[in-house]
Amino acid sequence: MALQWMILTYVVAAEAAIAILLTLPSPKALKSSFVSLISLALQPSLFVVPFSAFQLLDIYWKNEHRLMCTGEICTASERDRYEKSIYKAQRNVILCLGACLLYWCIYRVCKYYKEIQSIEEVEKRYKDQ
Repeated sequence: MALQWMILTYVVAAEAAIAILLTLPSPKALKSSFVSLISLALQPSLFVVPFSAFQLLDIYWKNEHRLMCTGEICTASERDRYEKSIYKAQRNVILCLGACLLYWCIYRVCKYYKEIQSIEEVEKRYKDQ
């Protein structure tokens, strides 16, 4: 079960690195080639959105069917295990939402950059005429 969360963690880390690289100032040629490379990789990496949604549904289902440990019958170790599972679920929800948010941010930055390029090309053509 931990493998899927490790994969999602690595995907979020890669998305964060890409988002940082996209927003850093760089030369125009380097930036345009990097944006085109990332744009090509965006469509196959869309898998992260349904994967995260599925993981969120799994967390929700497990939360609804989790045994509650709030009474006095629970031992200290059972209560600790219950709290640990709650904290893990909260961490995993943040991870899923972060993956979707970072994907959306990368998509929007690439789209804005392409729009800026097309506007600059139109402006250049009007200046040349």
